[in-house]
Amino acid sequence: MMRAAITGAGHYLPSKVVTNDDLARLMTTSDEWIQQRTGIKERRFIEHDGIGASDLAVPAAKMALDQAGLAPVDVDAIIFATLSPDVNFPGSAVFLQHKLGCRQICALDVRNQCSGFLYSLSIADAWIRAGVYRNVLIVGAEVHSTGIELNERGRDVAVLFGDGAGAVVVQPSDDDARGILDVELHADGVGARELWLEAPASMYVPRLTQAMLDEGRHYPKMNGKAVFRWAVDKMPEVAAASLARLGMTSQDVDLFVPHQANMRINQLVAMKLNIPQEKLVHNIDRYGNTTAATIPIGLSESWKEGRIAKGTRVLMAAFGAGFTWASAVVRF
Repeated sequence: MMRAAITGAGHYLPSKVVTNDDLARLMTTSDEWIQQRTGIKERRFIEHDGIGASDLAVPAAKMALDQAGLAPVDVDAIIFATLSPDVNFPGSAVFLQHKLGCRQICALDVRNQCSGFLYSLSIADAWIRAGVYRNVLIVGAEVHSTGIELNERGRDVAVLFGDGAGAVVVQPSDDDARGILDVELHADGVGARELWLEAPASMYVPRLTQAMLDEGRHYPKMNGKAVFRWAVDKMPEVAAASLARLGMTSQDVDLFVPHQANMRINQLVAMKLNIPQEKLVHNIDRYGNTTAATIPIGLSESWKEGRIAKGTRVLMAAFGAGFTWASAVVRF
């Protein structure tokens, strides 16, 4: 059976830099408070109205395709992971397909939030192994800045998120030593309401009311303690399971690219896995939590910086809303 390999990666961040001090002018917080609890120093926001997740995805996708030696017309399928689609429907994948100038191909949205990229990687891996598609473009892209409450009431969530996009190209490889070696996916809906955006919702009639707007139920809400506790438990557990299935240990890992929700979470997860900090990829300090985009951004930047080369063994892990969590091991 053909193995699937990541052959290109790209990323894009808006040019507007928003520092912790900028947020401190809008709510009671400080640069010191945010850095101590999250590791975030700044994040990127879209520059103006009218920019959607698919717009951020275009330059990231083009960078990934260029590295893979492909043109948009070569793409057989697009998988677009996002929790902030351009509009409620249709999905952002079709907007990206049109903006890139791809053929009339498969275009799929994945709604697994912070685990969305790894869920998408699993789908692309299965498609390629089964011979369904050859050139699959995976994108994680988010525009959070238009959907967070930038005031006192929303500060605990608002300081966390930023806008950005990351992309990879997945293609067949006949090299058994290269490619996606393992992906593991999990979910438990017991935590669904610990990190969610409640309204508008089809379970309500009407889906959105003035009372919901007044109460801020159209903004994301999070039980930070519960999310932290689950993340530092499940991320090392699922990552260790992937390594064990491959007969690998943490010493075999050259680079660890975790989802970027909180720097303390990533440091604790790496410590539990016995992965030294110098093998750990961080971008949360510069970009905040870009949800489905964090891991592909980390892969793309690491590749451009020379931290990923032929033979590099990369471990990835994520945890997020749902609750969902996942891991993957890839050899480049």
